[in-house]
Amino acid sequence: MKQYRYFDLIMAVFVTVLVVSNIASSAKIVDLGFDLFNVRMAFDAGTILFPVSYIFGDVLTEVYGYKRSRRVIWAGFGCVALSAVIFGVVRILPGEGTWQTYAGDNAYNAILGGMSTGGIVLASLAGYWTGEFTNSFTLAKMKVLTNGRWLWTRTIGSTLVGELVDTFMFVIVASIFGVFPWSLFLTLTVTNYLFKCGVEALMTPVTYAVVGFLKKAENEDYYDRETDFNPFVV
Repeated sequence: MKQYRYFDLIMAVFVTVLVVSNIASSAKIVDLGFDLFNVRMAFDAGTILFPVSYIFGDVLTEVYGYKRSRRVIWAGFGCVALSAVIFGVVRILPGEGTWQTYAGDNAYNAILGGMSTGGIVLASLAGYWTGEFTNSFTLAKMKVLTNGRWLWTRTIGSTLVGELVDTFMFVIVASIFGVFPWSLFLTLTVTNYLFKCGVEALMTPVTYAVVGFLKKAENEDYYDRETDFNPFVV
């Protein structure tokens, strides 16, 4: 495969954003203190950072193509799974006495323990896997259909589709496993979706700048005209 100057750096930042956003999702639910169309503006904290991973996903597919983006998506999937295993091991290890007095296992289980339990892990992985591949596939197909014109239609259009799949899968799986109460299902789904798509739209000028820089620096502008879109081919 062709060697690139910035591909590995983008992958590293992408995976970091993904893992940190998953930890934040388990750690806290944010309430902005107002309603929008009778829906409370409350969402898991990972929503603040997670849209950035979709921006990186757009950049990867737009510049390097679906095939290379697929490798990064699987790398992120593996790192999220690994982080869940690590949090699970830490969870079962005995806590030191002093730490137990000011924090303790109950605090750990309430905040970070969710990262090692089946519900949040399955929700994160299901949402991420389905959403990222949907986003990458949509953008790649739109690029070919538009012959590379109107980048904003691809970045926003693919996000609208990918984030819808991601958000619905994450919240419904998390609710099924009791991570979130069903009473918050509509609120979390709507607010997560609106916030993520809003961030993507606002970041469009930045996406344009990054894509333009990378295409010139890497001498690459890949079109997925003959790509095998099977997500399981790595």
